[in-house]
Amino acid sequence: MKLSADLQGFAARLGHDFARPELLRRALTHPSMSTPVRPDNQRLEFLGDRVLGLVMAEALLAADAVASEGRLAPRFNALVRKETCADVARSIGLGDALKLGRSEMLSGGRRKEAILADALEAVIAAVYADAGFETARAVVLRLWGGRISDVADDARDAKTSLQEWAQARGQNPPDYVEIERSGPDHAPEFTIEVRLESGEAAQGRAGSKRQAEQLAARGLLARLEESA
Repeated sequence: MKLSADLQGFAARLGHDFARPELLRRALTHPSMSTPVRPDNQRLEFLGDRVLGLVMAEALLAADAVASEGRLAPRFNALVRKETCADVARSIGLGDALKLGRSEMLSGGRRKEAILADALEAVIAAVYADAGFETARAVVLRLWGGRISDVADDARDAKTSLQEWAQARGQNPPDYVEIERSGPDHAPEFTIEVRLESGEAAQGRAGSKRQAEQLAARGLLARLEESA
C-alpha cells in the first residue's frame, strides 16, 4: 500500500524512501488512533530509543577520542533527551504527519513535546527496520546535524545545573511557580518563575510547563554567571 500524500511529504523531509511504507505509517500512529488492524508506535518507539542511543554514543566517541565517561555522559543526555528529540521532530514537520485520535488532536497533540519525541524515536526505528543500522545512523546524524558538534562539555539540563548551584551554596532546591497560563486549551502557553532561597528569580514562557521551567532555569543561570 502506497503512502498518503502527507506521509510521502514527510518521508521526503526525512530523507528516506521506505521499501515497507507500513513501517512509517505505524511509526506515526499515536496510541489514541490505534485499532486492532492499525497498531500504534509504542513498540517502535522502544526500539528507536535504543538505536538513537547507539548512534549518539558512537558519534560522541568519534568526536572526542580522549573525553572521560563523566564528560561524555552529560553530552549524551543532552542529545537524546525529550526536548532535543521534539526539537528535531519540529524541524521536519513531524507533527503535521501524526495520526492522532480526535480528542488528542483537539488538545494540541501535534505540538506536545512528549508525543513528538516518542514519534521521532519510532520513525528512527522504522528506518532501521526498513533499511538497517547504517541507513538509520545516516538519517539520525543528518537530522541532528550541528547539535552533535555544538553540544556543551557540561550539557546537563538547566534545572539540574541550577539545583546543583543552589546546593553547593547551602540553599534549598529552587522553587518553580506557575505565574500565568494563557491561550486556548489545545495550544496553551505557560509562564513559570523560578526562585532561589537567596531571592534571585527569573521567568520562562513556553508551550509546556517543562519547557518553561527549563527556560526559566537557563535564564537565571545566565544572570548568575554574569554577576559572578
